[in-house]
Amino acid sequence: MERFLWICLGGAAGTGARYLLGGWVLHWLGPGFPWGTLAVNVLGSFLLGALMHLGLVVEGFSPALRLTLTTGVMGGFTTYSTFSYETLRQLQVGAYGQALLNVGATVVTCLLACYLGLVLARALAGN
Repeated sequence: MERFLWICLGGAAGTGARYLLGGWVLHWLGPGFPWGTLAVNVLGSFLLGALMHLGLVVEGFSPALRLTLTTGVMGGFTTYSTFSYETLRQLQVGAYGQALLNVGATVVTCLLACYLGLVLARALAGN
């Protein structure tokens, strides 16, 4: 239960960081492109790669700390970082087909799911 609470606390910190970074980037680069989301996804992917490596090879980096920082903070910051890390791991072990399938399935099905959610919401709202 203690790990669960640390993960939740980390998630709150990650969510707050996403909001702050996204707003800052929007302020500086404007709303013409989703620069804030891109910045969050790129930074989150970079940080998750670094944290996973450190968490697995650095002595004293406890499993609880790794979970708090990766699943909690990075999960709250961006789940795209998890997608990036998992796809990279597939590429590193030579599972190129799995990596390609993961990218294609994620992009296509998530866009489709988003569209279907929009359609359902419009139908429910009557507009």
